[in-house]
Parts: sequence; C-alpha cells; structure tokens
Amino acid sequence: MKLLIITAISAFEKDIKKILKQAEVKTFSYKEVKGYKDISEEAVENNWFASEINETESILFYAFVKKENVDPLFDLVSSFNSKQETVSHIHIAVLNIEKSN
Repeated sequence: MKLLIITAISAFEKDIKKILKQAEVKTFSYKEVKGYKDISEEAVENNWFASEINETESILFYAFVKKENVDPLFDLVSSFNSKQETVSHIHIAVLNIEKSN
C-alpha cells in the first residue's frame, strides 16, 4: 500500500479526478488549500503584482493506493503535464506505508 499525494491549481480538479479514475483509484480524499510561492528574489519586471508572496487557489488529493496502480498514475500525470501550455502542472508524490490499520 502506498500513500499518494497530489497537488495542483484548483482549475485541474476535474482533470485529476479523471486521471484517478483511469488509474483505477476508486477511493480518495481532497481538500481546497492555499498555495504560496515566495517570489521575493525574482526580478521586478517578472513580478507584475509587485508582491513578494503569491497566493493560489489550489487543491490537495490524497489516497491509499495499491502498488500496481502507482506507475500508471505517474504515466497519466506525466502525459497531462506534457500537454500543458501553462506554467502550472499537477504535482504527484508517493510515500511508502510501513504500517496501517
């Protein structure tokens, strides 16, 4: 069993749900979250809003998945990200579960 964590901008919510379904992840949880990025070190001309911290409406998914579902899921996310014309992507991580009940 693995713990899957996915973060992305809220606009990708439907896409992520579709990807999870394609990877046969039938049970998951998600929550709206605020994403932050410290851009204080970027050049002023790249920072249109003249703010040091950008806040983004984001979403966090997490699920316990079978080991055999992990690679297909990563492939689907990679495929999705490669087609994006925006800077934003879906971010995915998997953690080993040592013990669960």
